[in-house]
Amino acid sequence: MGNRLSKIATRTGDDGTTGLGDGSRIDKDALRVQAMGDVDELNSHLGLLLCEDMAPDLREELITIQHDLFDLGGELCIPGFALITDAHVLRLDGLLAKYNATLPVLAEFILPAGSRGAAQAHVCRTVCRRAERAIVALGKADTLNAQPRQYVNRLSDLLFVLARVLNRHAGGGDVLWQKGRERA
Repeated sequence: MGNRLSKIATRTGDDGTTGLGDGSRIDKDALRVQAMGDVDELNSHLGLLLCEDMAPDLREELITIQHDLFDLGGELCIPGFALITDAHVLRLDGLLAKYNATLPVLAEFILPAGSRGAAQAHVCRTVCRRAERAIVALGKADTLNAQPRQYVNRLSDLLFVLARVLNRHAGGGDVLWQKGRERA
């Protein structure tokens, strides 16, 4: 991969460009940079989620996902490079199956609410969906492997499921949407 930063304040971005992992420079508002930034923001929100109480195995799985997201950012940072594989996507499929098996079937829409951990998982889910949209837009404008798009699609589904798991871990349940609810 590209050069590691030895100092943070390089001033090379003062002109509105940023360096990619292959040494090239592009505008900071380019689709590629937007996708990288959204993935980075998602990783930061996952870091905040990891401050919440949760089962140790879930904590380790989320830390692994953070490493995956760092790799995904690296793949986005180096045009033509591949770091996210089918195995990454399949691992998320396995986690979806594992955690879905512990939950009751949904019959209603749920609100992004409940425990603080669940609410933060929903924030992660919505940021993940934004990252997915940015990756899709980038893929329309430039060559991009399918696995990054597939990974964030699965991850957003997993984060929805994990919000439900975290509500139960906190002793609660899903907060159901009530159609036509009247205000108090």
